[in-house]
Amino acid sequence: MLATIIPDSFRQRFGYAPLVVRAPGRINLIGEHTDYNEGLVLPAAIDKEIVFAIGLNGTSSVRLLAHDKSETHETTLPVRAPGPVQWANYLLGVVAQLQGQGVVVPGFDCVFGGNVPMGAGLSSSAAVECGLAFALNELLGTGLDRLALARLAQAAEHEFAGVQCGLMDQFASLFGKAGHVVRLDCRSTAYEYFPFETARYHLVLCNSGVKHALASSEYNTRRQECAQGVAVLQRHYPAVASLRDATLAQLATHEAELGDLIYRRCRYVVQENERVAQVCAALATGDMATVGQLLYASHAGLRDDYQVSCPELDKLVVLAAGAPGVLGARMMGGGFGGCTLNLVEADKVAEFVATMQAQFLSFYRRGLETYDTTIVGGVSIVHQPALVA
Repeated sequence: MLATIIPDSFRQRFGYAPLVVRAPGRINLIGEHTDYNEGLVLPAAIDKEIVFAIGLNGTSSVRLLAHDKSETHETTLPVRAPGPVQWANYLLGVVAQLQGQGVVVPGFDCVFGGNVPMGAGLSSSAAVECGLAFALNELLGTGLDRLALARLAQAAEHEFAGVQCGLMDQFASLFGKAGHVVRLDCRSTAYEYFPFETARYHLVLCNSGVKHALASSEYNTRRQECAQGVAVLQRHYPAVASLRDATLAQLATHEAELGDLIYRRCRYVVQENERVAQVCAALATGDMATVGQLLYASHAGLRDDYQVSCPELDKLVVLAAGAPGVLGARMMGGGFGGCTLNLVEADKVAEFVATMQAQFLSFYRRGLETYDTTIVGGVSIVHQPALVA
């Protein structure tokens, strides 16, 4: 539907046939708060996406239409700084990054819209950035590979949206593969795909409805706490450049020196990296029961050691553990709100959702939004016109 609505809107507004590109949102199966510790993450692209219709217009102007907002924005090239329209900055940041790499970006028209829920932790912003970067790369014949596009989109978010995100969100949107999760090494950017049986299992998200009010300040605090732990360990183990290099034995040896709080923060990160490796091994053999148990273990670590959960997320995980078809559940994302991720047998999804919604309503006296997702491929062309204006 989106692949029809968005290009139709473009043709009505601009009068010519566009290039059409889709860019998916993402989930992270496991590996939370490991990215800034140079660790391992295990994301996947999902079937919630942003669709772009875009074409060169032969002028020096960029004309944007946010279909879902019914809002327009126009600016003259080159792009030099963020503007007053926040949603446009995600797109203009991509243009600025291309210009910074010496690409002459000509005027273009763009209509975009999608079904990635905003504020649910599914990386709608990364999908917007990656979709435009991919489309312009295609239209201009720039020849940038997907990793370069991911880095470019990440830099756009840093500089034009003011969010110091890691690379995972953009990487997942561009490198997604249908029926697979992708393990990304946040130190080396090496990656490997692992199978996920989408016909038998779905990843269902339950939105706590709690906004991440503490997330930004506490995120910075957690980064500082991890750095404190590394500084202590380095006095004894010079090779420990980040928590990626630390072991549980090293932490235990210096628990008193680290102090209880820093010790628990570091223990969580080291254990979470181990869990990513264990989930990959389980996926390789189709052992989904083990994957589920590791999701529960991840949540316990995030709740107790890293302390980035909240009562609503914890309650959703408890409710899920007793719901039909559930193998595992955990909070997903930065914390203090957002969604839980639930590994559910495909034929039990409807029953799971009904049970969770009824119990959540009974406990909190408000509705529960859920998103049934399946794993799909990364950013791709939907339609290439024979002649782009």
